[in-house]
This record gives sequence, C-alpha cells and structure tokens, in this order.
Amino acid sequence: MTIDPIHDQHTHLFDARSVARRFRHSAIFGAIGALRSGETMRFVNDHDPLPLIAQLRERLGEHLTVTYRQRDADAVVIDFGITGLPGE
Repeated sequence: MTIDPIHDQHTHLFDARSVARRFRHSAIFGAIGALRSGETMRFVNDHDPLPLIAQLRERLGEHLTVTYRQRDADAVVIDFGITGLPGE
C-alpha cells in the first residue's frame, strides 16, 4: 500500500497497524484529542473502522470531518479533521 505523502504541516500521520490491537482505540482517541482546530490526522489501518468512526462522531459531533483517501479490502486511509472547537 502506498500512502499519500503529507506536505501539510497541519496533517499528522497515525499508522494504527503498528499499534497493538488492544491499545488502538485509546491511542486513537488520545491522538484525535491532541488535535487543534484546522489540523488533520491521516489514519492508516488494515480494515475500515466503522465502529470507531461512529464513536468519534458521537464524541466530536460537527467538529469532526471524515475523508476517505483509500478504501480497499486490506488497506484504509482516512483523514480525520477537526474544525471549530470551542475555546480556540
């Protein structure tokens, strides 16, 4: 799988394939929680994380954007963006 190169200082790569499965959701929530408005996390995974996306949407609501960059059976790349957080 080839991942689009990141040329934007506001986009941060998170490759979930290198994180042990039992720690993935906690690590992802921590990484998303560290983003500021206008930043994006390019998320790479070995499957489509539909339950995770639902949980993130529940937590972040309208502040989360989800853009699929690649969606294959064995490789998924998603840009999770954060916009309009209160207090920023």
